Amino acid sequence: MSVRIRKAVFPVAGLGTRFLPATKTVPKEMLPIIDRPLIQYAVDEAIEAGCDTLVFVTNRYKHAVADYFDKAYELEHKLERSGKTEQLELIRNVLPSGVRAVFVTQAEALGLGHAVLCAKAVIGDEPFAVLLPDDLIWNRGPGALKQMADAAQASGASMIAVQDVPREQTGSYGIVATDAFHARQGRIRAIVEKPRPEAAPSTLAVVGRYVLNPRIFSLLESTQPGAGGEIQLTDAIAALLSEEAVNAYRFQGTRFDCGTHIGLIEATIRYALDHEKLSDSARQLMQNALAELGVEELG
Repeated sequence: MSVRIRKAVFPVAGLGTRFLPATKTVPKEMLPIIDRPLIQYAVDEAIEAGCDTLVFVTNRYKHAVADYFDKAYELEHKLERSGKTEQLELIRNVLPSGVRAVFVTQAEALGLGHAVLCAKAVIGDEPFAVLLPDDLIWNRGPGALKQMADAAQASGASMIAVQDVPREQTGSYGIVATDAFHARQGRIRAIVEKPRPEAAPSTLAVVGRYVLNPRIFSLLESTQPGAGGEIQLTDAIAALLSEEAVNAYRFQGTRFDCGTHIGLIEATIRYALDHEKLSDSARQLMQNALAELGVEELG
């Protein structure tokens, strides 16, 4: 993998049932952190890493993500007429010039591996990224995907983002066993989808960032349904291990699991406290709320 990734896949076909009733009409990827939806953070991360083709794998019922990245002529005209240039630039620049969005339909919810396979025709025969918008990764420096893309280009290996989790949580993740880490990466020897804590080979969990060789598509095509009766990306990666190097990458940054209520709350707090215009007010509001509950002020 000596070439730079240019394409990124965003699996966004899920129903988001954890967030019902909100997600009855609003896709979970459109849930906001401050004033931007989750999908925008993932898209910005991909663009920072050098991607100019963004492939959204969706279902036939979800139109909000496509609408968000489409032009809103009436709204733009109204803002322009009102002289609201700052707001106008915000909605015009959700995708920069030169970056295109492609939408692919996943006809059935057959798992993450199947969703990635749906993007094959657009990706073609080149390395690509996969980003799960539920995993929001905050960092003051380069984004997680840029870190991984740089490492993949330098090493030639596929990269899988990992972080340590408590052993009792291994049943919620793909878990990897690796060789020793050097410069944030270590070669993966084994990968298992959602193992029981006593059977897990480590506590290194796969999180929602991947840089993959296109060979993964052929392996996905021959992958049988695994955990949950779905085609698991983890199983295809396990097959890839026998053919070439796949490295685990410990990224710099903090990951928020925005597929859970508490993760969404935690991310909102962190981004509010880091916001250029809102941080002071957000801190004061939090201190006031804690004081009402009899809790000491924030440090």
